[in-house]
Amino acid sequence: MLHLLVADGNDREGRASHVAGTGVTSAEAYAATLCQLAPGTACTLINPADADEALPSGTAFSDYDGLVVTGSTLHVRDGGDAVRRQIDLMRHALESGLPVFGSCWGVQVAAVVAGGEAGPNPKGPEYGFSRDLVLTEAGRTHPLLMGRGRRFDAPAMHLDAVVAPPPQATVLAGNGLLSVQAIEIVHGPGVFWGTQYHPELDLDALAAMLRLSAEDVVEAGALPDRAAVEAYAADLCAIHAAPQAHPELVARHRLGPDLLEPVRRRAEIGNFLEHLVRPRVEAAA
Repeated sequence: MLHLLVADGNDREGRASHVAGTGVTSAEAYAATLCQLAPGTACTLINPADADEALPSGTAFSDYDGLVVTGSTLHVRDGGDAVRRQIDLMRHALESGLPVFGSCWGVQVAAVVAGGEAGPNPKGPEYGFSRDLVLTEAGRTHPLLMGRGRRFDAPAMHLDAVVAPPPQATVLAGNGLLSVQAIEIVHGPGVFWGTQYHPELDLDALAAMLRLSAEDVVEAGALPDRAAVEAYAADLCAIHAAPQAHPELVARHRLGPDLLEPVRRRAEIGNFLEHLVRPRVEAAA
């Protein structure tokens, strides 16, 4: 059985907003996905934005097999205690040798810890999907991206991104809007695998995130108005509930197997568990 830490990237306000929109926190949703991919996994949920001592009392990183860091409404560039605490958590986890996975916010925090830079993507945000993701030469053989074709699409919700990867990093995938979409970062004895896109998001969860970010989506010009955001979100929910019943919506929104099949959509998370976490557990047994 795996024992994983799941760190919610949001502060209290962000968690409350996520619960209002989806019914669960980001960490709760991520934990459910981890348990589906690796039945029997025990997940300990923590909120590192809230307090300097994020780990449960009496525990250490050595008590866990890996750390997963969720997305967040926070911005690294804003600083403050909620950001600093999560940078500290990531640094300490990697320096302890713990395998770490993160999507969106998680990848930005890891990059900053290792000497990279995160901030607004100069080419603009991605709301809905990252399209035409292309594996780099290193990415074609990297275990994080096993099961991915050389080109694929993935759920995405981000304004910020890794704009300068750290020195000890290998970029594994990118697209026309962002060169760092998947990455491996080595920091001391620790290894981080992560994505700017969101392999954990089902289409209904993506729809909820679009609704929560409707103002930003419209301001960015991704959709013309709130009514369009709602219509798009409703389509995604309908497809999630019964993709075979809505071939016209699937075609309209250009949703291929990478987005419709859960195992393929979550490939990076499953690969993290199978190729980074489990070998470490087995070696320690």
